[in-house]
Amino acid sequence: MNLQERINAFSKLGSILRDSLAGESTKHSPALNNLIETQHQKNPWFTPDNVRMALKAIADELTHENLVKWTAMYPALANDIKPINVGIIMAGNIPLVGFHDFLSVLITGNNIIAKTSSKDADLIRFAGEILCDLNPGFKNKIEFTNGTLSGFDAVIATGSDNTSRYFEYYFGKYPGIIRKNRNSIAIIEGNESDEELRLLGSDIFSYFGLGCRNVSKLFVPSGYDFSRMIMAWNIYSELIRHPKYASNYDFSKAVYLVNREKFTDTGFILLKENQGLSSPVAVLYYEYYNSSAETGRITENLKEKIQCICGKNHVPFGKAQAPSLWDYSDGIDTLEFLLKKNNAGIL
Repeated sequence: MNLQERINAFSKLGSILRDSLAGESTKHSPALNNLIETQHQKNPWFTPDNVRMALKAIADELTHENLVKWTAMYPALANDIKPINVGIIMAGNIPLVGFHDFLSVLITGNNIIAKTSSKDADLIRFAGEILCDLNPGFKNKIEFTNGTLSGFDAVIATGSDNTSRYFEYYFGKYPGIIRKNRNSIAIIEGNESDEELRLLGSDIFSYFGLGCRNVSKLFVPSGYDFSRMIMAWNIYSELIRHPKYASNYDFSKAVYLVNREKFTDTGFILLKENQGLSSPVAVLYYEYYNSSAETGRITENLKEKIQCICGKNHVPFGKAQAPSLWDYSDGIDTLEFLLKKNNAGIL
């Protein structure tokens, strides 16, 4: 299977997803619609709306034009390579969070051995089934496992700071990418429009804030008035009806009240001044700043902990959860890593 065949298969996958989400009847739409509606039974955070959001973000990127533009950045992809077996350990915090690694391994012509998260196993496996149906050549290139990962030449593992230590110990002798906890932030200048504030809300509230690209911390000008921002976010107030989200909200509120800590209660999210980056579910941290130079110093010092920055001179508001194919997690170029492993003859 050459590069053009791989591009064609993934672009067709994108078309199938887009058509199904638009309500058009396809060969795969009944099974996909069933998965969308039932994932919350296995993972309560995976509501139908959240699954559709994840599928749409992927489908919108899987166009023939985007895939050609992306792969054209790597001339070596046009060459025949000896495939390697790449083990992928996938997270399960948001639907299909491991899809980009899945895509990266296969678009480079390599073989994938994917250990799926128990919280998000069905959707990525279904994507693999569609690919194999589109091009049977993928059948010998895709393997999923629930057990111990084995038979790999290189590894890409995503987890928490705690699990990353285990990954580094267990996979240390293999070429690999080990991802740790990261969070995203937004820098507020104070002159944002109501629409920009509403879009910022999607960066915060999508997937209940569980993704590493969700904004979990705001940097706001000293003396900033949150009232207009909170009003713009009222469209997300229905989140408090979700039992698990509400439980987190109630727990954090109780802790702050018992400890007599200052916070702002919007009725659906708690705003808390805190220097940390990783806020709990249903809590949003904020920190005041006095100058752009100050935020520049802070973000530079925290760059190893930040996934993306939203703001007028950064990722546009509302786009945190819609990365392009060439926007790599942790800023590590996955395709470059995979191509170097092949071309160097290390494996």
